[in-house]
This record gives sequence, C-alpha cells and structure tokens, in this order.
Amino acid sequence: MVLPGGEPKPTGPATDGTGPARSRERFLQGEPVETGVRASILNSWQRCGSLGLSPDQDDLPFRDDFDPDGRIVRAAVPVLDRLQSRFAGSAMNISVADANGTVLLRRFGEASLARALPAIQRVPGFVFAERVAGTNGIGLALAERRLIRVYGAEHFAERSQGSACRALPVRDPLSGRIEGVLCFGYPRSAEDPALDAVIRKAAKAIERRLLGQSSARGRALLRAYLDAGARTAAGLHHGVGVDELALELHPRDRSVLVGKATELISRGDRAAVDVHLSDGRRVTLVSRPVRSASGVAGIAIEAFLPALSPGKSLSVPHQADEPLGLPADLADISGGPLLGAVHAAPVPELRSVTASSGLLPVAESGQGVTITDSDDVTDHRPDSPPPARGLVLVGEPHVGTYALAARRRLELLSETSTRIGTTLDIRRTAEELAETAVPRLADFVTIDLPEAVLRGEEAADPGGDLRRTVVHGIRDDLPFRPVGKRVDYGPTTPHLRCLTSGQAVLEPDLKAAAGWLAQDPEHTEQLLSHVHSLIAVPLVARGVALGIAGFYRGQDPAPFGDDDRSLAQELATRAALSIDNARRYTRERTMVLALQHSLLPHGLPDQDSVEVAHRYLPAESDVGGDWYDVVPLSGTRVGLFVGDVVGHGMLSAATMGRLRTAARSFAELDFPPDDVLTHLDNLVGRLDREDPVSDGGGIIGATCLYAIYDPTTQQCTMARAGHPPPAVVHPDGAVSFPDLPAGPPLGLGGLPFEATEIHLPEGSQLVLYTDGLIEDRQRDVDMVLDQLRGALAHPERTPEEACQAVLDTVAPAHPCDDIALLVARTHALDPSRIATWDLPADPALVSDVRASAVRQLADWGLDEAAFAAELMLSELVTNAIRHGAGPIRVRLLHDRTLICEVSDTSNTAPHLRRAASTDEGGRGLFLVAQLAQSWGTRYLPQGKVIWAECGLAGV
Repeated sequence: MVLPGGEPKPTGPATDGTGPARSRERFLQGEPVETGVRASILNSWQRCGSLGLSPDQDDLPFRDDFDPDGRIVRAAVPVLDRLQSRFAGSAMNISVADANGTVLLRRFGEASLARALPAIQRVPGFVFAERVAGTNGIGLALAERRLIRVYGAEHFAERSQGSACRALPVRDPLSGRIEGVLCFGYPRSAEDPALDAVIRKAAKAIERRLLGQSSARGRALLRAYLDAGARTAAGLHHGVGVDELALELHPRDRSVLVGKATELISRGDRAAVDVHLSDGRRVTLVSRPVRSASGVAGIAIEAFLPALSPGKSLSVPHQADEPLGLPADLADISGGPLLGAVHAAPVPELRSVTASSGLLPVAESGQGVTITDSDDVTDHRPDSPPPARGLVLVGEPHVGTYALAARRRLELLSETSTRIGTTLDIRRTAEELAETAVPRLADFVTIDLPEAVLRGEEAADPGGDLRRTVVHGIRDDLPFRPVGKRVDYGPTTPHLRCLTSGQAVLEPDLKAAAGWLAQDPEHTEQLLSHVHSLIAVPLVARGVALGIAGFYRGQDPAPFGDDDRSLAQELATRAALSIDNARRYTRERTMVLALQHSLLPHGLPDQDSVEVAHRYLPAESDVGGDWYDVVPLSGTRVGLFVGDVVGHGMLSAATMGRLRTAARSFAELDFPPDDVLTHLDNLVGRLDREDPVSDGGGIIGATCLYAIYDPTTQQCTMARAGHPPPAVVHPDGAVSFPDLPAGPPLGLGGLPFEATEIHLPEGSQLVLYTDGLIEDRQRDVDMVLDQLRGALAHPERTPEEACQAVLDTVAPAHPCDDIALLVARTHALDPSRIATWDLPADPALVSDVRASAVRQLADWGLDEAAFAAELMLSELVTNAIRHGAGPIRVRLLHDRTLICEVSDTSNTAPHLRRAASTDEGGRGLFLVAQLAQSWGTRYLPQGKVIWAECGLAGV
C-alpha cells in the first residue's frame, strides 16, 4: 500500500506487532498508541472513545426528515449513474451523504452487494456520522474536511474490518459550504491508489452541477472574472484567498469581511478598504468592475493579505491544485458542459446571501487578475514576496444594495434582543426601543402608553388614556407633544388605525395623509416642516394592547417602504413583549409594596422618651422584608426594633408582617431584649418547620436588633440576632458603633442571645438600620461606615434631617436590597417628676406610703388623681407585703400619665380573678384594673415590678 505523500506501509494484520490492526487492539485495551497508525485515524479513535462508542455496535440511526430532492441529490444523481456504469460488475459501492452524514444516494457495481447489507442500509436515511458510526470514510471526511482513506483495521467498528473506502467532501463552488460527501467503498483486497483521481474528478463534477443551479447572471459575472484571471495569469503567483483562512478566523471577523465586501459592491465603483481583524492582522478588500460577455455589469471584491517576511508562510490548510479538465474515462460524468475553472479552497463561513440573489461568495483563490498601478494596494519590493490575494464576492451593485439593507435589518433585529428589555422598568424599556430604532430605521420615535399600563395594569381602552411616554430622535427641538402629556388620536389617524387593526400602518407621504392632517392641523403643519413619512405600529404582547409606537423619517429623503414597515412591526413586537414583562413585574411589585407598607407602622405612638424619624426604601429589583417598629413600654420606657427577613417578594413581606406582630407582642409583655430575641428565634424555627415549601429544611431567615431605652435612668439595653450594630451619636457629635454580641440570625436555634447596657445622655441619637444601607457589591463596608459616621456627626440635626442626610450620602444610588432606617433622639425624664420610697415589708407602713403619695401628687398638681392613686398604691403595697418579699420600693412617675410602681424581690406574680360573693378577699387587683388605664407585671433580674397607669385627661 502507498499512502498519499508518504512511503509504502504494510496493510492488513500486523506480522511484527505493528500496524493498524495491532494499534487498534492496543487502543481498545486502553494501552497508549504512539506509532503504527496515522494521526488522523488515532484522533478519530480517541473521539469515538470519548463518545462511549462500542466497536461491536451494529445499529445505526435512521432519519426520515431529509430532502430527497435537495440540491446535492439533484447534482449527484447523473454523476453516480455514470460511476455505476463505469464500475459495473465490480465490488464497488458508491454513496453520497449530506453534511450531517446521512446517506442520501447509493449505487453498487454489483447488485448482489446490496443484499449483503443490513436492511436499514439499503435505503437512504441511515447516518454514518463519526459520532454514531465511529471511524469511517463519510464521518472522517466531514471531520477532516478533505479527501481521506480508511483501510481495514483503521475502521473503529468490527463490521468494517474487511473493507476500505475513500471519501471526499463535496462543496458548493460559490459559497464554499460542504454540501455532502462522496464515498467509494470496496473490499480491502481491491485497494487501488488510482481511485484518488477518480473520486476527485467525480466530486468536481458534482460541484460543477451545483454551480449550474445558481443564477445565470451570477455565473456570467463569475466567468468574466475567472476568464480575466486566466488571460493574465502569467507571471503572477498562486494566491491564498480569505477562504483558506476561514478556519482560523473568528466568526465575528468573517462576518465583518463579508459585510464590508457587500457594502463595497453596493457602492458600485472602484474602492479599497482595510479591515482589521481581532487578532491584529489586516486584510485589504478591493472592488473592481467586471462585465460579462452578455453585458451583465457587476463588481468583484478581492482580498489582499499582507506579504510575509522571507522564510515565513501562511498558516493555512494545504490545498492541492486540480486540473481543469477530466480524463476521457470520466469526461461525461458531469452530464453537461463545464462552467469555468472554479477550484481549490472552499469557505463555508464566507457566505452572506444566496447565489440566486446576484451576490456570489467565491471559495476560490484565483490564478490572478491584472491590476493597474492605481489598483495595486501593496508595496511590491523586489526582495519581498507578493501579497496573497483571492476573490471574496462577485455581484451586481443594486443586488448588493438590497443585500446590504437586508443585512443591516438583520443586525438591527439581532441587537434588539440585547438592547431592549435590559430592565424591568416600563418607561426605560420604551426608551430602549426608541434608542434602538434611531437613526438606523427612523429619525424620530414617539411612544404612547396608557396610564393603566404605566401603573402595571391592563388598559380597558388602550386608545382612550394614552400618555406620551417617549420622544427620541436625532434632534431635540421638534414640536412633538412632550413626555407626560395626554395624547388623543382621532379614529382616522394612522395611530388609532394601527391599534384597531393590530397591524403597522404606513404613511409614506404625510402631506397626503388626510386622517393625520385632520387630527390637529396646527400641530401637524409644524411637524411637516421636519418629517415626511410615518409608520404607526401597535405594541401588542400576549393579546394585550400596550400602546403605540410612531416611527418618523425626516432627514432621510427616501420615504418608508414595505420593508421598513415589516422591520418596524418586528421591532415593536419584540419590544412589546419586554414592555409587557415590565408591566407584569410592576403590577406584582406594586402589590408587594402595598402589602409591605400595610404591615409597617402607620405612624408613631405618642411618647416623650425619644424623638423618632424613620425611612423605608425598597430595592429597585424587588421588595424585601425589612421592618422597624417603636413600642411604648411601661415605666415611660420605649422599645426600638429594626429587622430584616431574608429574600424578596410576597413571601418575605408576609413573613415580615408575622415577625413584626410577634415581636411587638413579646415586647409589650415587658420581656428583656435577649428574651424577646429568643422567643422570635423559636417562632422563626416553627414557621420553617410548618412551611410546606421548606419541607422542614429551613427557608426562612431573619435578623433583628431590639433596644429598650429608659428615660428615668438614661440607660439603653440592646441585643441583636445577626444584625448590624447600631450607631450612637453623642451630644458632642462623636459617633460610635457599640460592640454588641452579634448573636446568630433568627431561626438557627440552640444559641443564647446576650444583652448589653449602655448609657445614653440626653440628646444622644440612636441610629438603627438594615444591611441594605451599608452592604453593596460595589463598595467596601468599612468605607461605607466611615461615610455613615460623617453623615451622623451633626448632633444639631433633627432625626428627620439625619434620616435624609444618611439616605442622600450613604445609601446606594440603585439599592439591590431594602433599606430600613430608624433614628431616635433620647430625652430624660425630669428627676422632679420621679418620686421613690423604700420600705421594709411591714403592713403598718402602708398608711405612711399613702400619705406621702398624696402629698407628692398635690405638689405635682394632681389632686384629682389622688383618690385613685391612693387606692391602687394601698392594694399594690399590701399585696407585696403579704405575698412578696422585702425590701419594697414604691415609685411614682409623672409623664403623660401617672404611673404607680411597686417592686419587691419575689418572682411570684399576681393574677386577676373574679371573687365569689362569699370570698372575704381577692378583689384588690380587680379594683386596680377598674381604676387604672392599664396595669401589668415587669420582671427584673432580682424580683418584679407591678405597675398601673392612671390617665390624666381630666386633670
């Protein structure tokens, strides 16, 4: 056996432990294979192994969706019929497959060969692609994109070990795309090196028949160009066309080259342009006129690649030159006259339009075309090699103009998917539609949307409440109605007609558009001096009318045409889907925002302990579960909450509402901060376990900070559960962040929370916030905390002013998480409004306490409250002496109400009950409850406090 371009190599079973059979055996056993087999075959085996193919697999996939009358079939049938006649009586079988490896045609030199094949391989449709059939002629030819030969043991499958084959890709001579594969199969013993020439010439005959299916005008232009090259080939080098670099070029570079070539053809004159590739190389495209013998005038685009330095060569696939004619034994295979000398490297990627359109992407390196001095685009020095050159496109200028316009429309539609719908904002999406269309389709664009759509709803009458949403164009001084104004269209206007019909309405000449002119004569007269053509397109998505887009042309003298109307309709359809997505999102976000706001405090309670201001800022993308609360507590104290439920959306907002309600309830029970967080932690864990979505795995998480401020002592007790620490602004302007024990987030369970007590002088500010204020992907947390410190270092500011300053200077411009902010300025209760008595547990002292309390109330001017206060103190002190443990402390607080407190060191709490008519006691607390506005128990580290409040409205 003789390999093409190589030395003779033994075939068949290896006798010396080498050769394809031994190499295949070693490969299948997983041993390394380095010699004894060609690189292309070894690479194919490795691909088959990586795909998990078995050499014993006999079944091949079958397809029935191929075109039985496709281009490759029509071109190949006469050639295969002549090949069958040539190989009659031999063991040869000839196949033609498409570019996917599906066999479309099959001929046999001996009819009995077909009966030896499996039934599925006797009819067209079975697939011989490498990925399913392993190493074989058709599959490897498609993978290697060149003439290949597979012999005996080089096949991957066991079924093919006794066979040999040659296969060659068949390309469209104009586009260079691989249309199929021609394959010769025969017994291993019938190997003949002369088959290489036969299969090449047969494939060339099929390719020429493919060329014959292109347009006559296109073939005439190509023949004229090639004839000119044949007449002037003497002395010129063989060029390397852009097609031979196609496998190296980035797809974007190939697209740019074809686009520039099409543009040069549309210009219709001599020109040259440099195209810089993404890898830094440069290709020069030159356009030159050509004229066929029949008078067809066109433009040929040649590519010139820079000359290489001596000793270097282009890294391009080697392509062997083929003779232009056929030998006598195959002279009639093509079945018709030959159509020019088209040969060499194909370019599957360099194709912009079909040959029938008049633009011919040519997969050829011509023998050369004469160019004058004015045409030469390179510097030819005697000591430097000439530049490589090749034909890229041939076409007629008017066809190039159409092709260029079509290409630009396709590019515009392609950009639509990336430029429109980048946000879920209705107005911004409408602006993106206008920005995409100007200036490539229109000079000016107006978009009108109903007020309901802007709110996220469906418009009951889309044409009845339109608002000008976007005005965009190449200039800003045109007399279009401004954004925000109501727009009313009459029934005869193009805008309302398009909305009624659901189709774009074209008015190529606005001066003749009676319905548009009658709408507003004065306004339209002003516009006519700037615009002359209009396309009105309805914005419709999912059957919902969303508004109207108006495309105006004024600077471009050419009016809109039907192609422009189709393009505007397509742009509007795609944009309408994005607008509808934004509308639906707006509706859902509005609902969640409404829920969120309904669950947040609707005003602050009346109390004098702190002066409070608050802000809630939802995230741009979605609403989360941030919350805050202010809870008045007994003894003039106040509780301050801020929290954050993990996640966004309706579930987080609902969970926030449940958590805030529970937190307020726990706080009103006078639990200390660490106990409140413990109860909330248990609640979140229970919500997780009960949630059917979480399946007990835990999906709810939250953080919280709770602070209790006591104006009588100016002490603040705080605890946090995974929440950022608060900021404290001292009266002198110093800002600090107390080092509170972090605590785990709510819902983890098992870990205790710790409370810390700090002193807050009167006039201090306590600032509580959620992590959305300080955490941002684009900013460093420490830097943000420094900004927060600077914004708060102004003690003269009111809480309202401090809130606004923080949002203006610290909050991110586009928050991706909710922000809750609570600023509380502390006040102290005047010591003159506090009265305290300490006494032992002696019943005889109860009357002394009552008398002292009455005198104190008289000093405060609360004589009218003395009777009720005297009775309540008598009962509370008596209960403390009888059921508690001394010492006992009595305290009166004069705030918005009169507060009576009695504390002892016992942890037993009194319970209100209804006494029977025969009971001698048990009516004391009932009396307290009737006289007091409210009463309750507060526990201390040592003991408890029983308190009761008396209203002072009538005092």
